[in-house]
This record gives sequence, C-alpha cells and structure tokens, in this order.
Amino acid sequence: MNRIKVGLVQQSAVRDLAENMSRLSVGIDDCVERGAQMVVLQELHNSLYFCQTEDPMNFDLAETVPGPSTKYFGAIARRHGIVLVVSLFEKRAVGLYHNTAVVLDSDGEIAGKYRKMHIPDDPAYYEKFYFTPGDLGFRPVSTSVGRLGVLVCWDQWYSEAARLMALAGAEMLIYPTAIGWESSDTEDERRRQNESWKIVQRAHAVNNGLPVISVNRVGREDDPSGRTNGISFWGGSFIAGPQGEIIAEASSVSEENLVAEIDLGRSEEVRRWWPFLRDRRVDSYEGLLRRFID
Repeated sequence: MNRIKVGLVQQSAVRDLAENMSRLSVGIDDCVERGAQMVVLQELHNSLYFCQTEDPMNFDLAETVPGPSTKYFGAIARRHGIVLVVSLFEKRAVGLYHNTAVVLDSDGEIAGKYRKMHIPDDPAYYEKFYFTPGDLGFRPVSTSVGRLGVLVCWDQWYSEAARLMALAGAEMLIYPTAIGWESSDTEDERRRQNESWKIVQRAHAVNNGLPVISVNRVGREDDPSGRTNGISFWGGSFIAGPQGEIIAEASSVSEENLVAEIDLGRSEEVRRWWPFLRDRRVDSYEGLLRRFID
C-alpha cells in the first residue's frame, strides 16, 4: 500500500470526558466518510489539558492500557476497519503513570504503544508532576497501513527521537500534540513559537525523508488555579511530505477534521535524491551520548 488517506481530528475539549469522547467519535466518522484509512487524535484528547496545575486529584483521570478507552476506540477502529492513533493518560501501576500513545489496528486490537520520552516542566505545562518518562524506546508500530513512528508533543523538538524512529524503519512520523500560547506571550513571541513548531517538524520530514503527521488541539482552556489566564491552543494540525512540503493544514482557531492522501512511495524517491542516511558519519557521533561537551 503506497498511498493512504490520513485523517486528523483537531478539537477543543470540555470538562465532561464522555462528551469529548463522543465528539471525537463523530470526528472519526467524518474522516472515514471522506476516505481516511488511518485517523490520528490529539494529545490527551479525552479531557481538558490538566497539566496546567499540579493537582493530585487529576491522577483519577488515568486508566490502564488496555482499559476503557482502548475498548471504546478499539470498537470504532474495528467498525470502520481503520488504524486509529489515540493518546491516553496511562496508569501503569499505583503511583506510576505515563503519557502514552496507543495504536489500534483495523481489527480493533492494540498493535503497539509508545510512552512519551521527553517530559516538559514549564509554566502551565507541569507534566513532570504527572508522567514518568517512557521506557519503551523509539520503536515503530507495525500496522495494516505501514510502520508508524509515533511520538508525542514535546518529543517534536528532538531530532534524535525522529532519527531513531526512522532508523528503526518507520514509514511516517506521527505527533499527537497539545501546544499553545500562554496569555502573557506577545504577538511577536507567539508568531516565533508557532513558526518554530512547524519548522522543526518539517525539518524532521526532510532529515529523514518521511511524511510527518502532527495533530494539535485547539481552543482556550482556563487555568483552574487562576495563576495564569490559561492556554490558547493554536491548532494548525498539518501533514507534511518527505521534503517538508505542506500537504494539508488545519485552522489555527477552530475545530476541523483534516483528510489528505500520503504517498509513502515518495520516501524512496526522496531518499535516492537526498541520501542523508548513506552519508551519516556514524563513526563520529559518540558526543551525542553526552549531556554537554565541555
């Protein structure tokens, strides 16, 4: 299968988990009606982005994998015969939690999962309070539509993560995301952040000769603590080809279901023109294993 249609469901979230999941189901249905064979959902899509505060009660949102959400979304994947990438707050054990992307294959079964490796700790993004760094490494998930290099949000900024997925045989890079502006950011700063977010992911496509699929949430969410004015998630979900070209891009301010075709065969062509993997000096990169070279 060289050409596949991919759907991205970009939504805002509300406090009611059942409502979020129901609306996501409707978005998936719409993508499928438009021909999607794989659908990707945004980061931590079942709930509001709870990491704006450090609140122990939020651990009640976590669930096991497999669990209720994989059963719910697995049934949707099976009904439509699609691959579905979901993003969950995983309860691995009492006191041990991960930010986990789960890949459901077209039969509704779990094909694999990825636990977010890079965990931020910034104002309004207090993820280190909730998530243990992943321990599954950078391993693509084999599915009926190809080998998926699934990463999560903050992983977007690390070229090493994208490269290792590519070296392990990923045929596309996928990033469920929750990113936006804090209220104090100036317009100039907002523009710089947004452009950087797009540039770095498009660079991963170029560096590795692979399509990149990035789906972000959208809309404003208040800070429950009142310490900030909340986050305005900037949407802008997109699909880029293996030369970084934008194939499709969603709105920056409103909900949208985006569907576009990806030609996986182009990666072979691009890697022949730009043989970056051939010319890597793997004998000279030992410094990458150090925190800093003094």
